[in-house]
Formats: sequence, structure tokens, C-alpha cells
Amino acid sequence: MWDSFPNVRRYEPEPDPVDTRLGVRLAELRAERGWSLGELAERSGVSKSTLSRAERAEISPTASLLNRLCGVYGRTMSQLLSEIEAEAEPAPLVRSAGQPVWEDRAAGFVRRSVSPPHPGLRGELVEGRLAAGADLAYDRPPVPGLEQHIWVLEGALDVTAQDVEHHLDTGDCLRLRVWGPTRFRCAGPDAVRYVLAVVLP
Repeated sequence: MWDSFPNVRRYEPEPDPVDTRLGVRLAELRAERGWSLGELAERSGVSKSTLSRAERAEISPTASLLNRLCGVYGRTMSQLLSEIEAEAEPAPLVRSAGQPVWEDRAAGFVRRSVSPPHPGLRGELVEGRLAAGADLAYDRPPVPGLEQHIWVLEGALDVTAQDVEHHLDTGDCLRLRVWGPTRFRCAGPDAVRYVLAVVLP
């Protein structure tokens, strides 16, 4: 159809600015290590085509994809996302409007970095929201031995770690160190909202 109108330009949506900055940073991290796309694919278990499209902001990376890359690059997801923010040094007081929000639409997952990573601090605070039926699996921790405290604010959440499933209702808190795969699943008919406190080992 479009070939019949040579002077009409096909509309192509602009890449999301966050995805663009994220793609640039991912490419920088790979270049800093002198890795080819093939080498990164072997280390992360992600295909070269997916890695290439993520670096060029042709796709919006999923939480699972970012988790794999964070594991390879030795940083938490919040650290990676904070590196693409305009401010090099987050202020001691983080206003609500200045808390970075990232969304994995395909997985039904939204994360707000309430207290982003800061130089000299080992902890960070994240608000997570999973839509009803959402099921999020990570095949490895971004940093082995990462300390996590998961506090459910609203709804119900099933968390699986070290092959043990923990059911959390509103007000419950789970404390653990992460060494292997984890899974977060919305366990109720409505969305679940929780706080995730992360402390580097």
C-alpha cells in the first residue's frame, strides 16, 4: 500500500528515551571489556541478535534480560539504571518525583527506585509492582550473595529461592541472601505491591 504513495513517509515511533540511554550504556559496558557480541552472548546466554537490538534500542529490554546482563557486568539492576540518569550523584534526599521508574510491560512488572544506589552506601530500596497473574523469574543474582528483604505492602506474593517457595501476605517480610535462581509471582487475584531492600555483600 505504502509503495503507491512514494511521497508519504511511513510513521515509525521514536525509541523510548530511557531505552536509548540504556542501549548506549550497555554498549559502553561491553566495549569497556573488549567483548564482541558473540562473547557477551556466550557469557550471558542471550542471543547476539537480541543483544544487538537492545544496544540499538530497537527493543525494550525485559527484567529477565537486564538481570542476566547485570550478572555478567557485576552490578544490580538499580545500579545499571542509575548510571543512565542525568545526575551523576543522586541527592541525599530523593523526592518522589525524582525516583526513577522502569517498566517491563510484557511481564506486568513496574519497579520504582525509591532509594537509588549511591556512592559509599551498600543498600538501596525498590518498590515493586506485579500485575495479577504476573510471574517473574531470574536465573541468577546480579551479585552472588546479595542480601534482600522483601516486605509486602498490598496483595500476596510467592517468592521462590533455593528451590523453596515462600508465600507472603500483606505485612509479611522475607529475608534472604540470593545465590541462585529466584522467582516472584503475584499470588492473588489483584496486583501486589512490595518493598525490596537490597544490600551488597
